[in-house]
Amino acid sequence: MSALVEEKPTKKRRTVVLPSSVISCFSNAEGERTGPPIELLLESTQKQMETLINSLMGNDEMTPYAFYINGVEIVSSLEDTIKEQITDGADISFEETFQITFQPLSVFKVRPVTRCAETMPGHTDAVLHVSYSPDGSRLASGGGDMAVRFWNVSSCMPQFTCLGHRDHVLCTAWAPDGLTFVSGDRAGEIRRWDPATGTAIGAPLRGHRKWITSISFEPYHMDPTCRRMVSASKDNTCMVWDLRTGRMDATICGHSDSVECVRWGGAGLIYTASRDRTIKVWNIDGHGRSKQKLVRTLTGHAHRINTIALNCDYVLRTGAYQLGDAGMPKTSTVDDGTVSAEVRTRNAAFQAKALERYRAVVSSQDGEILASASDDFTIIFWKPEHDKAPMLRCTGHQQLINHIAFSPDGRFLASGSFDKKLKIWCGKTGRFLATLTGHVGAVYQVAWSADSCHLVSSSKDSTVKLWNVSNNKDVNKKAVSTLPGHADEVYTLDWSPNGQQVASGSKDREIKIWRH
Repeated sequence: MSALVEEKPTKKRRTVVLPSSVISCFSNAEGERTGPPIELLLESTQKQMETLINSLMGNDEMTPYAFYINGVEIVSSLEDTIKEQITDGADISFEETFQITFQPLSVFKVRPVTRCAETMPGHTDAVLHVSYSPDGSRLASGGGDMAVRFWNVSSCMPQFTCLGHRDHVLCTAWAPDGLTFVSGDRAGEIRRWDPATGTAIGAPLRGHRKWITSISFEPYHMDPTCRRMVSASKDNTCMVWDLRTGRMDATICGHSDSVECVRWGGAGLIYTASRDRTIKVWNIDGHGRSKQKLVRTLTGHAHRINTIALNCDYVLRTGAYQLGDAGMPKTSTVDDGTVSAEVRTRNAAFQAKALERYRAVVSSQDGEILASASDDFTIIFWKPEHDKAPMLRCTGHQQLINHIAFSPDGRFLASGSFDKKLKIWCGKTGRFLATLTGHVGAVYQVAWSADSCHLVSSSKDSTVKLWNVSNNKDVNKKAVSTLPGHADEVYTLDWSPNGQQVASGSKDREIKIWRH
């Protein structure tokens, strides 16, 4: 049976006749073909193509896949996707072989959180930041009481209370190997902590003149010793630190206003986003007294930039750990600080695994993609490694955008705004997919499950909400469940990389753990 579809007109409406089948060729994200060209019925569904590609690849167990034509995901059937592209004005020829790209999805499924398992008091002021270690085995928090706290995720009991900061702890970060935790405060001071003992590592890192706004570590696949990180500050600068020596390697200057967010990308570039409405791309030398080079400046926003996100953020955060592993691979050094031959061999194996995970994500999304969100109510997609021109500007939010996050597989981008809404965008093309409504207060933060199927959000309305984002056609536009319990605004939350629980921190000075 042939189908009819009408193209979006310019002057005249014309009818396009779709054939009943097309010649198709499957290829992976690297462009390598799998099997010969195949005559594929237009009514073929995503599930049928999934069965076909598993057969072509000789997989013993059924592996889930996502399929794309011209960057658009095939969700229901091949016919529906082609109709959608023709309607959008795409020039599609049925005389040529259709190139269908496939991308493997997470085999492991994360169960959605549905109940409050524990309430953990301890902080004496608002909880401003909570984060899990790369393998989800530890939880750390920081707040207005100038303390960093480590928690036992199994018993949900306090483990260590770390004192020393002289002002609010505003941002924290785990090293990708999970062996170091750093925190930055409103006084511009950065402290290093050993999560295993709760003790301070070395002297505080001082150099910034105003408070710390963001911290990012060098990716694990670039340096498995995780000795370098970059910090951003309201003093308009970023600083690269060597955590082994406690020395500052480089000061990155160039912005004319506060640097709100920094990311150390998987290609080795550092991205800094500022209130001066620009994002700057920097290249940093290797170890020693590093030198920075400004690669390009990204301009396009009309107001200050609040946050940025990379489509590889999840794999950079988790290093060599992935969902389904027993735990994070451990690295260590001998007493004099040097790395033994045995440790170097083990580190090299973990580094290769981390590099493989990074390449799998960026290749499936046609490279490393950066998204930025601003007070101008827009999101801009960039490919900053190669081009300073924006890929796409996304509009739709009606107030400033507070937080954005890519899903672990890079397929989706979620944004939370002061307009009380969340929006879901295609992580590859930036296409708008859905608006999620339900919060009655500003949305502060979002966090993804490790399988990219669920999303949680925290809000000024004192609730956490769970959303189902299994694919871009079946996005549930209403919350699957509302998780009440906090007595005040929920500032922060994080979904553990092992998928077992969600932690949320609130102005009510409590941390809550949510489980299935």
